[in-house]
Amino acid sequence: ESGSRLSMESPAGRTPAPRALPYYVAFSQLLGLTVVAVTGAWLGAYRGGIAWESALQFNVHPLCMIIGLVFLQGDALLVYRVFRNEAKRTTKILHGLLHVLAFVIALVGLVAVFDYHRKKGIADLYSLHSWCGILVFVLFLAQWLVGLGFFLFPGASFSLRSRYRPQHVFFGAAIFLLSVGTALLGLKEALLFQLGTKYSAFESEGILANVLGLLLVAFGAVVLYILTRADWKRPLQAEEQALSMDFKTLTEGDSPSSQ
Repeated sequence: ESGSRLSMESPAGRTPAPRALPYYVAFSQLLGLTVVAVTGAWLGAYRGGIAWESALQFNVHPLCMIIGLVFLQGDALLVYRVFRNEAKRTTKILHGLLHVLAFVIALVGLVAVFDYHRKKGIADLYSLHSWCGILVFVLFLAQWLVGLGFFLFPGASFSLRSRYRPQHVFFGAAIFLLSVGTALLGLKEALLFQLGTKYSAFESEGILANVLGLLLVAFGAVVLYILTRADWKRPLQAEEQALSMDFKTLTEGDSPSSQ
């Protein structure tokens, strides 16, 4: 038994990545880092930069949300495409840790905007952007907690994990796309508040922010394309096949071979 386990984890059993996959992943990272850099450039050049104990506290919000709920969340979804042959549990832990990091950074951004509104006497949660933002945050946390219970703790049965996995994958992609859409809503809202009617006069800030919006759309599209390519999914590991066969044996207790 130990010999077969070693053979499953040997280099000879590794499945090579599809030829185009590394290029698409690299392109997604280039887009994601560019989104973060352009967000920082926009806040620095047109909004005065970032600081916590000042009027610049609001600027912490868009930067943290872009880093956490867009860039890091997108990378967390790509873990199973990038690390195709590593141990499944190791990949699960990395997937979960990236989500934790994304959550912590997003929480900082959420606290920043609520604290800023409180200091300035601005109403909370009245815009479509804020409603979508709270929805994203709640769904993101719920998705992480449920995923933790199903896939990292040993309590859930293999059959229960198998039934829940498609829902987990769907909601992960849906929350990511909703995060990108919410970021676009927030970007448009910030431009209208700051520029007003000048927005239609092709102000330089508006042009830069529009470019940022297109980069956000491109990053979301590339990540979604990588996730939806069936032939780019992580290959079924031998230990997963064994678990599947064990489950099939248990559920076919009335078959002649089991009697």
